[in-house]
Amino acid sequence: MIPVEWLSAAEERLNGKIHRTPLTYDAERGLYIKWENHQKTGSFKARGALNKVLTLEDWEREMGLVTASAGNHGQGVALAGKLVGAPVRVFASKDAPAVKIEAMRALGAEVELVEGGYHDAEEAGLVYAKRNDATWVSPYNDGHVVAGQGTAASEVLQDQPETATATWIVPVSGGGLLAGISAALRNQAKPARVIGVQVAASAFMHGLFYRNTQEDVEDLPTLADGLAGAVEDGSITVPIIRKYVDEILLISEEEVAEAVAFAWTEYGEKIEGSGAVGLAAILREKVTQRPAVVVVSGGNVQPEIHAEILVRYEK
Repeated sequence: MIPVEWLSAAEERLNGKIHRTPLTYDAERGLYIKWENHQKTGSFKARGALNKVLTLEDWEREMGLVTASAGNHGQGVALAGKLVGAPVRVFASKDAPAVKIEAMRALGAEVELVEGGYHDAEEAGLVYAKRNDATWVSPYNDGHVVAGQGTAASEVLQDQPETATATWIVPVSGGGLLAGISAALRNQAKPARVIGVQVAASAFMHGLFYRNTQEDVEDLPTLADGLAGAVEDGSITVPIIRKYVDEILLISEEEVAEAVAFAWTEYGEKIEGSGAVGLAAILREKVTQRPAVVVVSGGNVQPEIHAEILVRYEK
């Protein structure tokens, strides 16, 4: 589990180095929305990556930072590497969105494109880090990464203390964000209800949560590319999520696209599929409790895909 001291230390460590992202309230729907698409690099991933890298010793940074990413975590590690002067190598699927690959390179990372999906990129990155004595920065399987992601919840609680007893709706893949937020919320006197949301096309954490296995889970193409891929064996996020999270819901591709369009037409916010799953759960009334906090995890969507979605759902 994540010590409470790690969560408070992450807040102090990141203070002034990341954006305090907007929290808005939709009174009509009883929704607080945390807009992590306004975070540095366009996603919450900057929180965990930067927190982890700032805990490293100088010699660990000098060995070089290696990670795997669908695109957002890689940007976070690249940003952290730039801040501390460490070289960064990211392993990513060759099918990752071009906008994310270009952003990682623009931040100074060397990007190695791998055949297959995210899980293949993660395996390649782990092998490379071990063979080259480089420092591995997991997207989720690391206590300091999880603590960094939990700072998103800390900000919401500070801005609106009443959310401590709300229902929280959080995207989940490897579980870093969901584990961090749920751990932060469990420190409250009256813990909130916490719901993870995942795409049905790549429901690995859902399998681990309900059936204790991901062996027979399909990994299909999805608009929520940042939520795709299997979970590393023995990930620390799994027991945290089992202990603190109430349920994990599944969302279809159509529901993801609908929520992306809704965010734009209703709130004027450009979000990616991975960040839209919580809103999708609300729109399809899969979560009816109010008030609710929806975490929109990122906004790094391929421009032509976003444009096509808006046309498809134009009223």
